[in-house]
Amino acid sequence: MLTLYHGWRSSASRRVRLCLAEKNLPFESKVIDLAKMEHHAPSFLKLNPNGVIPLLILEDGRSLYESGTICEFVDETWPKPPLRPADAYDRAVMRNWIRHVDGLIGNLIIFNWAHSMAKVASQWSDAELAEKLANVPSKERREAWLRTARRPYTDEERQEARTKLTVGLVDRMEETLRQSRWLAGDDYSLADIGAVPFIKRIDEEIAPEEITAARHPRVAEWWAAIQARPAFATAKIGPFTA
Repeated sequence: MLTLYHGWRSSASRRVRLCLAEKNLPFESKVIDLAKMEHHAPSFLKLNPNGVIPLLILEDGRSLYESGTICEFVDETWPKPPLRPADAYDRAVMRNWIRHVDGLIGNLIIFNWAHSMAKVASQWSDAELAEKLANVPSKERREAWLRTARRPYTDEERQEARTKLTVGLVDRMEETLRQSRWLAGDDYSLADIGAVPFIKRIDEEIAPEEITAARHPRVAEWWAAIQARPAFATAKIGPFTA
């Protein structure tokens, strides 16, 4: 059986769980507590030197990380139902969508980390913070933890991130969905799965007024169709703040 190291509220983990649910693939669940920095523990770093989740362990013991890579591997290994377009051009569009969405993750972190992780990190002493940051392999994530612990994002920064998510993602999706039923053509694909965690967070907290028929009717229709898929419930894409 596959083993998935993940977090219930991790956006990248939600993406992989949704992909596995679409394939109806069972897995052993290993939940990582991000607020406790379990993903930076030496034991986890041996499995994934990047210190991020999700991490998929295959039945033969080999491992894969980075959600986009995991999802493509899963679809190639278990091709039914297909989650990549049959047409080469549409597959390229799918990959461009995934890269585009991944490029917006920093804006999502500004909102996501303001919950449990900020509450925990703000209580660390300077010595504790320095010790914990020493185990974080990524410069960008060290900066994010430092901001979370000592320099919370300002209202202006949050508004800038909100605008980038709205204009960079929701507006762009609306325009694409004028031309096709899904983001990479007329079939549901990994491009749509890649966008789900972002739209979920925008809809539940960041800018819910944008995911409405009045503001973005095609995105609202797309989001309703996503939530109606059986895999959405199976993957447990629940409230972020739960």
